[in-house]
Amino acid sequence: MLFWTLTIALALAVALYLARAYMRGRGADAPAAAYDLRVFRDQLAEIDRDLARGVLAADDAERARAEISRRILEADRQMGAAPARASGRASSLGPYVVAVFGALVLAGSFFLYQSLGAPGYGDLPLARRVAMSEEIYAARLPQAEAEERAALTMTPAPPADPRMAELMEKLREAVAARPNDTEGLQLLARNEAAVGNYRAAWEAQRRLIALKGDAASGEDHAALAELMILAAGGVVSPEAEAVLARALELDPGNGSARYFLGLMLAQAGRPDRTFNVWRGLLEEGPEDAPWMPPIRAAIGELAWLAGEEGYVPPSAETRGPSESDMQAAAEMSPEDREAMIRGMVEGLNARLAGEGGTSDDWARLIGALGVLGETERAALIWSEAEDIFAASPDDLQKVADAARAAGVLQ
Repeated sequence: MLFWTLTIALALAVALYLARAYMRGRGADAPAAAYDLRVFRDQLAEIDRDLARGVLAADDAERARAEISRRILEADRQMGAAPARASGRASSLGPYVVAVFGALVLAGSFFLYQSLGAPGYGDLPLARRVAMSEEIYAARLPQAEAEERAALTMTPAPPADPRMAELMEKLREAVAARPNDTEGLQLLARNEAAVGNYRAAWEAQRRLIALKGDAASGEDHAALAELMILAAGGVVSPEAEAVLARALELDPGNGSARYFLGLMLAQAGRPDRTFNVWRGLLEEGPEDAPWMPPIRAAIGELAWLAGEEGYVPPSAETRGPSESDMQAAAEMSPEDREAMIRGMVEGLNARLAGEGGTSDDWARLIGALGVLGETERAALIWSEAEDIFAASPDDLQKVADAARAAGVLQ
């Protein structure tokens, strides 16, 4: 009730303020002839002043007075006709216009809030939001129910290739015949997931972990949790959470388990805690980890929800031969050094061709090609980079310096 009282009071205040401005403007309205009369009177006074100073002849002053007097009579005639018509309309219509306008402001505000707002939604202090999060966390669906619900909404997997389907049947038969074969179970879990049979995949992975016993690693448990979450349509069930806890117990730094832990916290309404978990993963890398793209896509909004409005995520880690790589290469034999550099160069070149990169990446590639003596190829890379960074002088200068050091530019 307090909300509606404040809303109506605010709408009324706005309507009254606008109505006051409207009425003031209407009241201040005057015919154009009224302004003409003021000007003509000022002109008569000016003629008298000029005549007294001797800058205007008496005959000229008389003619000017006659002309201005004629204009005054005409303006006075127009004044007599305009007031009754204009002020009558203003005085008769003004209150109705104000009333209609005020009603429109109030009604429009009400219906707009009904459409865009949240009528009846109570205040959400921090304690209440934390309590709601705990309620959501406690009410999560168990794994079986989450999978049943996911099956109703997920797009069915396309029919498997007949050859693939035949191979899968043979693999299942082989694992069934040798249930204690860890390699077979591992292969079965991987391939069941590849064809979209996540339930069968996580069951195979669970059997693999049971077979390994104490030798099962944190990565094994993290893989099981991921398959369970995929089977549930992305929902982290209590059973999947227990597997994640075991994975982190065995390997506290496991990136996959930490990513899904953050996902679970987000699903429970705690984006602030998700931000803390995912920020650590983002800062630790590596940049090519599978969880990095979704974290980078969400970290800005999570930071805002967590109250970290000034947070700036770390830039994407550059890949390719670094200065330390080049120094390490100097200690190798010439053949090993060239093989190492060439491998990193080709990897960096492929990434820049497919994904693009920063000016540091392009400069590093040109410098590495210069070390290998491939100046012609470095020149081609420089020509391409010159077009890419033409609009950014600082980046262009950085790449140009590398090209100069590689002997491409003079």
